[in-house]
Amino acid sequence: MKAAVIEAPGKVTVTTVPDPTPGPRDVVVDVSACGLCGTDLHILQGEFAPTLPIVPGHEFAGEVVGLGSQVTELALGDRVAVDPSLYCHECRYCRVGHNNLCDRWQAIGVTVPGGAAEYAVAPVANCVRLPDHIDVQDAALIEPLSCAVRGYDVLNSRLGAHVLIYGSGTMGLMMLELAKRTGAVSVDVVDINPERLATAEKLGCSQSGLSADELGRPGGWDVVIDATGNAAAIQDGLERVAKAGTFLQFGVSDYATTATVSPYKIYNQEITITGSMAVLHSYERAAELFAAGVLDPQVFISDRMSLDDYPRALERFAAGQGRKIVVVP
Repeated sequence: MKAAVIEAPGKVTVTTVPDPTPGPRDVVVDVSACGLCGTDLHILQGEFAPTLPIVPGHEFAGEVVGLGSQVTELALGDRVAVDPSLYCHECRYCRVGHNNLCDRWQAIGVTVPGGAAEYAVAPVANCVRLPDHIDVQDAALIEPLSCAVRGYDVLNSRLGAHVLIYGSGTMGLMMLELAKRTGAVSVDVVDINPERLATAEKLGCSQSGLSADELGRPGGWDVVIDATGNAAAIQDGLERVAKAGTFLQFGVSDYATTATVSPYKIYNQEITITGSMAVLHSYERAAELFAAGVLDPQVFISDRMSLDDYPRALERFAAGQGRKIVVVP
């Protein structure tokens, strides 16, 4: 079968690899669409994936075309979205319900071959059957939405909060859509990309600007979310948190990224600084939210490119062009 392969840091090719074989509790998915994510760029840089080469792609959906010998929950022809998270279920973190922090954490498309291919293998337990009205090519959005849902689980934000989001790429826009539905009284968005800001405005943010200075809230925001992973945005965002407010590090930074905080300010103003790592008990809820129309795929997906164009798709994504880019095998 044809697949994209990150062979070494900075090197990605589209080549032929062996067809996948399911284990007893696995299914084979004929991939309909696979989304690109910042994690894929980190893997290309030599981060995250423990070994290379690897077939990337952890945001994917498709049709079941192969069943393991012990699979009874799905049938051939079922259309599914796939939660890529793989846990050991044995370590301390799995046992206390923090599976996303598993000591042996793995993920389809990160540590084992993923969905940037014609076919992919997934455990049946990781597959969510899609309702008929969902276009399976749009369902690649469910995985990033499940990460956003996890972010709001961590926030546990109260009604009437003023929210500031840094970044209006796919994840920032998803956080905007969820903030609007979780009782925020205002949701402001900052980005240095005017084209992306225009999309945030289209989706109904309260205010938008190239800098938080343009937004006029001198007391700060109750909730500040970084959806960029950019050091300058993070540093600025930490200074914008109101008293008793929360800063959520949601964007994925490079390993070397640092920021400076004032321990006295954290103490004196009771500021919470927290993070959100991937998916935790949120994939099925994200699938239901997606089926209920929480996102408009025509707004979120800006590019649909062929698998042969995967290297160019990564370049476009790295350049900050478009919103969600999906490859269609």
